[in-house]
Amino acid sequence: MSQIVTLQTGAEMRLTNAPSSLAVVCINGGQGGEVEGTWSASLEWLVERLAPQHSTLRFAEVRYRIKSWRRLDWCIDDARAAIAETGADRTLLVGFSMGGAVGIGAVDAPGVEGLVGLAPWIPDRMPIDTLVGRRLDVLHGSLDRWLPGIPGVSAASSRRGFERAQALGVPGTYTLIPGAVHPIALRAPNGKPFPFPRARRWAELLGERIDAFAASTTV
Repeated sequence: MSQIVTLQTGAEMRLTNAPSSLAVVCINGGQGGEVEGTWSASLEWLVERLAPQHSTLRFAEVRYRIKSWRRLDWCIDDARAAIAETGADRTLLVGFSMGGAVGIGAVDAPGVEGLVGLAPWIPDRMPIDTLVGRRLDVLHGSLDRWLPGIPGVSAASSRRGFERAQALGVPGTYTLIPGAVHPIALRAPNGKPFPFPRARRWAELLGERIDAFAASTTV
């Protein structure tokens, strides 16, 4: 069973599994237009698959007030509010698409040990010093790219962000998923997340990263 709570910022958070000292906070993507936040089909599908496998961890999905990179500071504040609201001692962030940039902005919150970027948007001019002392792992689809009318983030872009972090001494890994595109899942007409090809591989790799987080004293 999941529970939806309203955060201090006015955003919402959906909680899965019982309260725990360990939390996985999942952060959605966004767009240019300033529109009301929605639940991410990609993150929802991953949480539905992974939460039962990691029942001792609490999973949280963030629904921004406004899901736009024009309101990136608002989205970061929403993520920070979610981290605090879980009450966990140790937290792993999972940021999909624009959630990568949001995660970088929130990763220095108390108790956060690292960020897993799923096809993360990491703007070349974005400061990334918040990652120092944390960990950055990136998963990206080999076929991900921006096309007219079809959103995407190129793997070359996230690789540049990862290499900037490496230059600062941030530990982590970069994994390219052959044949994977930008979405992991989309919302079907019945409201349920519908997985894209290679979605199971995304889940497998993310599950490995969550296992490592849960098993370690530091990531």
